[in-house]
Amino acid sequence: MAGKKKLAVNLALQGGGAHGAFTWGVLDRLLETGDFEVAAISGTSAGAVNGAALKAGLVRGLASGDVDEGNRLARANLDWLWEQMGALPDNALTQWLAPFAPPAEVVSRMIEFSPLYWMSETAARIASPYSLGPLYDNPLRKVVEAFDYTHVCHARGPDFFVSATNVRTGRIRVFRGEEITANVILASACLPTVFRAVQARDPVTLTEEFWWDGGYTGNPALFPLYARHLPDDVIIININPLEREELPQTPQDIANRVNEISFNAALMSELRAIAFAHRLIESGTLAEGAMKNVRVHMISDDDLMNDLSVATKTVPNPYVMSELKEAGRRAAARFLSEHGPKVGKESSIDLAAIYGDGLGRTFDH
Repeated sequence: MAGKKKLAVNLALQGGGAHGAFTWGVLDRLLETGDFEVAAISGTSAGAVNGAALKAGLVRGLASGDVDEGNRLARANLDWLWEQMGALPDNALTQWLAPFAPPAEVVSRMIEFSPLYWMSETAARIASPYSLGPLYDNPLRKVVEAFDYTHVCHARGPDFFVSATNVRTGRIRVFRGEEITANVILASACLPTVFRAVQARDPVTLTEEFWWDGGYTGNPALFPLYARHLPDDVIIININPLEREELPQTPQDIANRVNEISFNAALMSELRAIAFAHRLIESGTLAEGAMKNVRVHMISDDDLMNDLSVATKTVPNPYVMSELKEAGRRAAARFLSEHGPKVGKESSIDLAAIYGDGLGRTFDH
């Protein structure tokens, strides 16, 4: 794709705690190519945090008049973000030590069965973040408040959408532009068993509301990307495995799979709706142009994510996060090699065959 005109795409960044380091790697590789113009970003939870770092860097590049400089600054922002989260810096010592480190799956199990993790999980079942009183602190706040919101919320650069779940109504709210604050991003990443609900102004009702993680209602929300002025291509960076072959039997594996299904449910519904719209357009039931014909692409590594668990989502581990970054870069490279030429022309995943109609049939039957 080198030497060609930049392709305008929308990015949909899924949430998944520390596994968002995979998205860091994907974005790093996509920005490195310089082949894409990011028109819009929809992010939830870790996806919202990644999206803020990405948007701020791209906007700074626009101010300099150099799009490639924006890509470089966005990559630097993402590196800074994940180093704040505890990821290992990309240096010679880290590379030298890597061959001696255990596989990420082993590290995940070590965390999962460690006494400290069991104690924290047990505590979360009998107490809440509100039990801590004045000792409560949201460790993400310091990082999120360090973003430059004049860039994150700027009218220039990609449209940026952040989703959160209204605790009172259970409905999704998508924040955009100047509506996005540090509290909004913290709300989007607010797991209620770990963090206290975050208060922020609802931009539609203009009332103060409490918010939980956006992953419950949109992980990430795709519908903001259907706007007429945005391109038709949506690249979803998926970090929650869609499928697991083995039946979960241990308490840990069952809880992990419930977590994955819960945080994929909204995305699956939106993808099924897109597949249905494709069917209506292809059959002629809907006139061409009556509805946006979204082209869907997905970058993921389900094999790796199947080896990890909710433990590595909630307990940031420097080695695992660095491994996730490299896995993200590899997944992006595979996507560019196998499906890059389809961007701007056709979807690279067959939604009809994958999601069907929910009744055990694909749309072809």
